[in-house]
Amino acid sequence: MSPVFRLHLLFLTLATAFTVLAEDDPSAKKTNPSPLPGHSLHGEAFDEGPRQAAVLLPLMGNIQFPITTKNSLAQKFFNQGVGQLHGFWFFEAERSFRQVATLDPDCALAYWGMAMANVNNPERATKFIKEAETKKAHASRREQLWIETWSAFLSSKKKDEGELRAALVRAFESLIFEFPDDLEAKAFLVYQLWDNSQHGVALPSRLAVDALAQQVLSANPSHPIQHYLIHLWNVSNDDKHALIAASRCGQSAPGIAHLWHMPGHTFSKLHRYADAAWQQEASARVDHSSMIASHTLPEQIHNYAHNNDWLVKSLVYIGRAQDAVDLAKNMIELPRLDSTHSQAYNLGRERLLETLVKFAMWNTLTELDGSIYLSPDSKSEVESKRLAAIGVAWFNLGNQQKGTAQLEALAAQLSKIRQDRISAADAAEAKAISEKKPADQVAKSMVDALRQFEYPLSTNAAATAEVKLYQALAEKKPEAVKPLLAAARDIPAERRAKIHWAIGETEDAIKMAQQASDADPDQVQPLANLARILWLSGKKSEAKITFEKLRKLSAQIDIQIPTFAELAPIAEELHLEKDWRLPLIFPPDSGSRPELASLGPLHWAPSPAPLWALPDREDQIVSLAASQGKPVLLLFYLGSGCSHCLEQLKTFAPVTSSFATAGIQIIAVSTDTTEGLRQTFNTTDAKSRFPFQIVSDTSADTFKAYRAFDDFEKMPLHGIFLIDGNGAIRWQNISYQPFLDAPWLLQECQRLLSIPTNKKSTSAGN
Repeated sequence: MSPVFRLHLLFLTLATAFTVLAEDDPSAKKTNPSPLPGHSLHGEAFDEGPRQAAVLLPLMGNIQFPITTKNSLAQKFFNQGVGQLHGFWFFEAERSFRQVATLDPDCALAYWGMAMANVNNPERATKFIKEAETKKAHASRREQLWIETWSAFLSSKKKDEGELRAALVRAFESLIFEFPDDLEAKAFLVYQLWDNSQHGVALPSRLAVDALAQQVLSANPSHPIQHYLIHLWNVSNDDKHALIAASRCGQSAPGIAHLWHMPGHTFSKLHRYADAAWQQEASARVDHSSMIASHTLPEQIHNYAHNNDWLVKSLVYIGRAQDAVDLAKNMIELPRLDSTHSQAYNLGRERLLETLVKFAMWNTLTELDGSIYLSPDSKSEVESKRLAAIGVAWFNLGNQQKGTAQLEALAAQLSKIRQDRISAADAAEAKAISEKKPADQVAKSMVDALRQFEYPLSTNAAATAEVKLYQALAEKKPEAVKPLLAAARDIPAERRAKIHWAIGETEDAIKMAQQASDADPDQVQPLANLARILWLSGKKSEAKITFEKLRKLSAQIDIQIPTFAELAPIAEELHLEKDWRLPLIFPPDSGSRPELASLGPLHWAPSPAPLWALPDREDQIVSLAASQGKPVLLLFYLGSGCSHCLEQLKTFAPVTSSFATAGIQIIAVSTDTTEGLRQTFNTTDAKSRFPFQIVSDTSADTFKAYRAFDDFEKMPLHGIFLIDGNGAIRWQNISYQPFLDAPWLLQECQRLLSIPTNKKSTSAGN
């Protein structure tokens, strides 16, 4: 177990202790005296935020932001929250500031912190800053300025955003002039100047902003302001100015994943892809360590999908093809939050297909066809690309029958797209007519409906041309290839070079391969492609020169992958070992880095489900252990007094048999007593009975164990958990309101349960 992972787990176990010691959230003592079950006692702003207690996590950065409080623990949580703000870990930052308010109800800056954690949610931020205003009499002059600075910005009625942002900068300047030793004021001013530039406010001098950041670093060399310097210089060709910041950013707060991710921006822009991959992998590992400790799903983490998408791309650039494939598959395996939140899944499928084709991994591609990794897609343009890739794979493997089957599937899909286009136009026409629109508006509505199908149709045409091209190559019909190559728009340059060579157009092949390599000479696959084409074309001297360029970047390539295995004749003529790769040596300016395995596991894996044993309405004990080997869907609901909960039970009741057919048992966990369960559900009307077991948890201990509990306001929350036969939590939803999309969840449960639980271990270092 890694040090980071071990510490996360250690501090997580302290959460209950902190909660018991803390007072009730002060905001719970006012407003909204009788909210709906699961809803916050003090309004909507707190419904959506973190509901579980914060803990003092390790490695959150060296932050000193003194506040007016007699509670030393509150000061520590406040410092932690500010460090998390600097790392854009906003959800956890809000949790830390809520803990401050719980420990010290009069701390005005706690609510300022909650507002700052919601800079991208002005409605919630405004509510929090107003609460800070009501408490600022307890604060120092310096703290009052912090509150007033943001209160003026968030509460202003002015509509000119540029003017508001300029006023915010002036307010920061006034604060700094009055309190010149306030490093955090300078750090947040650096952030604000950069952020303003992202919203149309000109930044006259990046060097001047950098100089301000250096004042902070001069006093606190390990300050996570390095993050802002990376953003500051991540424009045009100026990333070289952020190289020092990139080498120190993650190290400034090693427990915050985003701070490991950001240097990847710098290294990628500098075409240092091995460094970029290291940074993105570090970020993924720290994220996974935190998720496992806190029982969080990946899609709940800001920037997670983006980071892992970037990591797969970086692995491709350096030739770690198999790792790229494995990580893309892991992204597909991740639980989706609901029918609309599946960014990691979508990006994982896109990266998987792209990687397999790029490295000519045809056997793997065809083996995955129809699996959860490459199943048919409802989006026609995505499905066209999938069918094309599989068709290309089969023709490259010499199976013309199966390749032709993909062409037939593309033709069937084309017919469907055309039919859908006609139906959409008809529907648009009918709607416009029903709204009594004039003829020209009716026509426009129809044209707009038709236009939506332009890209799906053109993508299908390009995909069909691509597969037919490889069919022509397999049938040795070079004359048919050239027109198809022009129509197959999605074939990249390095693959086009191979096609030109295959039909005897040697010079065009070399020219195209050279262009692909010149476009980014630090990517290994285009270099390998160029070396091979030069070698096959008899230009052995040039091939050897290109091969030597590749060797300088070869440290991490998968040498057994066809793209690189095909270069064996060149290595043999150069009298090199079969493994001709050079060792990996990071440049000194990469920074002092920990061992990657010490940061956490490379792949996400589900967390273990807490065991429980609870009585049903007949006082018979039901336990999770009794369901070992069988999947269970747990529905945590807030008793018969919650109408939304009863609606949820009624939603899942009709599909209980469908879940059972899928091998999934449903068990509902209620806050009602067993007597309450009997009074509510023991009825002679069989139609009114729920077709699943319901158990009682009046202590809410099981709710707490599964984190379906508001630690601040001491109330249970709605929750659903899918637990597989090995006792791992594969999917969850915890909220102030119940999850109601039962049909979608059934499909998601079936998808997740088709992935073996032991495929990826949760232990660090995988």
